[in-house]
Amino acid sequence: MVAEYKALGWSEKTMPRGVNLLLMVIRLLGRLMILAIVTLLIFLGTSLSVSSARAAGYPERPVTFIVPWPPGDLEDQLTRIIADQFTKTYHVPARVVNISGGGGVIGATRVANAKPDGYTIGSLVKDLVSTQIVNGHAKYDKHSLVPLGVFLTYPFALVTKKTAPYNDVAQLAAYAQRHDVVLGHFGYSALPTIATFKMVRRLRFSFSADATYDNLDCAVLKNGDVDVITTTMGAVLPCIKDIKLLAAYSNQPLSLFPSVKTLDQQVPGLKISLWNGLFVPRGTPPAIADKISTVARAAMQSPRAQKIARETGAEVYWLDGVAATRLSAEAYEESFTDKQ
Repeated sequence: MVAEYKALGWSEKTMPRGVNLLLMVIRLLGRLMILAIVTLLIFLGTSLSVSSARAAGYPERPVTFIVPWPPGDLEDQLTRIIADQFTKTYHVPARVVNISGGGGVIGATRVANAKPDGYTIGSLVKDLVSTQIVNGHAKYDKHSLVPLGVFLTYPFALVTKKTAPYNDVAQLAAYAQRHDVVLGHFGYSALPTIATFKMVRRLRFSFSADATYDNLDCAVLKNGDVDVITTTMGAVLPCIKDIKLLAAYSNQPLSLFPSVKTLDQQVPGLKISLWNGLFVPRGTPPAIADKISTVARAAMQSPRAQKIARETGAEVYWLDGVAATRLSAEAYEESFTDKQ
């Protein structure tokens, strides 16, 4: 730059004072910029080295899988298989902790607020990264939880006692117009509940009452507090001979009740499919996420997991993080339609 000014006929002595001062400022800024870039590169290199070192040594202590529902249902059973596989693979304890309440939000919040180091992993249903956020029931946002993979599509259904005087949703609607019928569900932001009340509006009837439960199993039907429940086959497997399905909440009829039509087949336009996956807090190193995913994939391919699939009609598999991210994004966007 000095050479350019000399080309104008200036020397360092004859150069205007303002120009000389400007050159000094430019030189100083240049040195500061170089120093800032070097400092940033050193910081990034150190951070990457620390992150890589942590990932290489992971896991070094016990790992916790959080299931935001009571023990016993399909997500709980399959998560325990993943935890067992984790211990077998990495030789560190892995435990499953059930933190129920709030339609699963309490447990999901614990995961979202955990340190992103791979030692807290959530086993979360689709609702918890979609409708619960959109409806304002969750204090975390859609970016708080990162999906590692999806491993379960629930065999979900509208279930009642075998002795009930209705066999499908049309008969239920006709009966409920003249009699009291009480519904048990997992909460108003749960997708099966949303679909059920859409069905109620479409068929122009109402339940005499409804109640929210953390666990919808054989006992809930048996004690007579409710007449109809939205639940999974895993929860009612022990009393399967004493129940009947009014509609399958899935893309196709369930293998345990192949003659029962889906909700969409009975009330066109009400498509519903419910999945569960593994999630970690945002900021978890990718190398750690990969280690968890490797274990989960092997666990879902195991004879124990596939036995559960055969016995309950559940779809058990492993979709990787890319596919899981797409499903989560789709579920979130669909929630705005469900809210209408």
